[in-house]
Amino acid sequence: MTGTNLTSGTEWWRTAVIYQIYPRSFADANGDGMGDLAGISARLPQLKELGVDAIWLSPFYTSPQRDAGYDVSDYCNVDPLFGTLDDFEVLQRTAHSLGIRVIVDIVPNHSSSDHGWFQAALAAGPGSEERARYTFRDGKGENGELPPNNWESVFGGLAWTRTTDPDGTPGQWYLHLFDSSQPDFDWDSEWVREQFRAVLRFWLDRGVDGFRVDVAHGMIKAPGLPDYTPPAEGGSMGGAPASALEPGITAETPLTAPYWAQDGVHEIYRDWHRVLAAYPGDRVLAAEAWVDPLSQMAKWVRPDEMHQAFNFAYLETPWNAAKLKSVIDESLEAFGNVGAPSTWVLSNHDVVRHASRLALTGDNLQGHGIGPKTVGLPDPALGLRRARAASALMLSLPGSSYLYQGEELGLPEAVDLPDDAREDPTWFRTNGERYGRDGCRVPIPWEAAGESFGFSTGPKSWLPQPKEWAGLARDQQDGVAGSTLELYKFALRLRREHALASGTVVWLDGFGPEVVAYRNGDVTVLANTGTASVQLPDGDVLLASEDLVGRILPGDATVWLRSARA
Repeated sequence: MTGTNLTSGTEWWRTAVIYQIYPRSFADANGDGMGDLAGISARLPQLKELGVDAIWLSPFYTSPQRDAGYDVSDYCNVDPLFGTLDDFEVLQRTAHSLGIRVIVDIVPNHSSSDHGWFQAALAAGPGSEERARYTFRDGKGENGELPPNNWESVFGGLAWTRTTDPDGTPGQWYLHLFDSSQPDFDWDSEWVREQFRAVLRFWLDRGVDGFRVDVAHGMIKAPGLPDYTPPAEGGSMGGAPASALEPGITAETPLTAPYWAQDGVHEIYRDWHRVLAAYPGDRVLAAEAWVDPLSQMAKWVRPDEMHQAFNFAYLETPWNAAKLKSVIDESLEAFGNVGAPSTWVLSNHDVVRHASRLALTGDNLQGHGIGPKTVGLPDPALGLRRARAASALMLSLPGSSYLYQGEELGLPEAVDLPDDAREDPTWFRTNGERYGRDGCRVPIPWEAAGESFGFSTGPKSWLPQPKEWAGLARDQQDGVAGSTLELYKFALRLRREHALASGTVVWLDGFGPEVVAYRNGDVTVLANTGTASVQLPDGDVLLASEDLVGRILPGDATVWLRSARA
């Protein structure tokens, strides 16, 4: 590896800003309307200019693309949709030459139903070694006509699909916590464990700096696969446990879903930790683990397991000072207790973009998305104002921050997608009841001119881009004082200069109940989540998410000041 920021032995991930690239929607170099690896390589200088330390690539592996690449049919190759292994090598060399590390996704809970492993399992039949690699079970009922239990798919509908035997008769059922095209592995199989060790080594041998682990709280299921009915208001990926006070919840009802956050996953990550530790440099494992409370999620980042876990509790916290202070305290304590850095994240490819989410007035469960018929759609101006303030707050906190492509442009959720353009399995499996995640996955705008706003060398993009995004294109914000892009650039520069990522939060009082106020080293941060203006304390203004008039901080705004005293 080359580049001044790629020094071995630095535990770089503790303070890094990591930028998520959704390859379909970042940049398209061949004009087919689908983002690709060559497009990413061409745009990496702009990410260097932004000031990020690493990129995380969502899946680019061989896949039938029924779930946008999270249905993998070959873990050790590049889907032709995105390019070739040579294209990946160019991307990685380019990133490293710019001092940017590369993290890749790994999807270990399930494969594509097209994967050769699953096709072999179907062909081998019940009781075979091949079937033991996936979660096959006999059905209930007189003739096995009922599913093995009542589990529901994250994407809606049953989590089980029945197979058909070679003679045409109904056979066993297989588990798919997501789409029916994504059969779950059985991680009790040592064969499965060895295959994934080999996958890790394949990419580590090619120089990747780490892995983001999809559904890192899944994989292990409770013995016996007991029935489970999730709480009506719970997120589809887990998170907050059901309360015994909720209607229909009894003392016999498990509070944690039997397919999430089972203790056995920790053995897997201790094993993976050893695999990564055998390679030079600091290679990182980052968990997508929707687990509450944070003290429970911290188990994923104990010293011999993973290095980071996404802080979804922070992402899901509303724009409210008391709740923000509480989750920041809880995060720093929970992760600190196991010697791990806290992470901070506001948007990703699975949730409504925070430039819209923070101004929603209706309920919005994770994974459901928003669309034209959603109750409580956001005011765009208010959403952007809060997003800028929330981003400035997040980037001042100690630890590692994750950015999702396009948030540095202030992109909102794309709400008005035509029904016939949608691709998320959630939309189809719920018969349009849930919009799903397409709205946060629309290709990002680079240039105001052109039909695809510079995303593609051709005229189209795989999801239609809102016309109003022309004004948010990167070329319309680059170098423009007060733009969201320049706010991010400046925040990342100050974050490094003032070592905020390795600092300490010291809470400050006296600014009212709607203000988050603290000191981090020589920087004082005030985030006003209310509507009433606040008088600023002494100190030079380093950064403000909104224009200031005098020494007044308006509502829905964040300011960084050089502290009068450290």
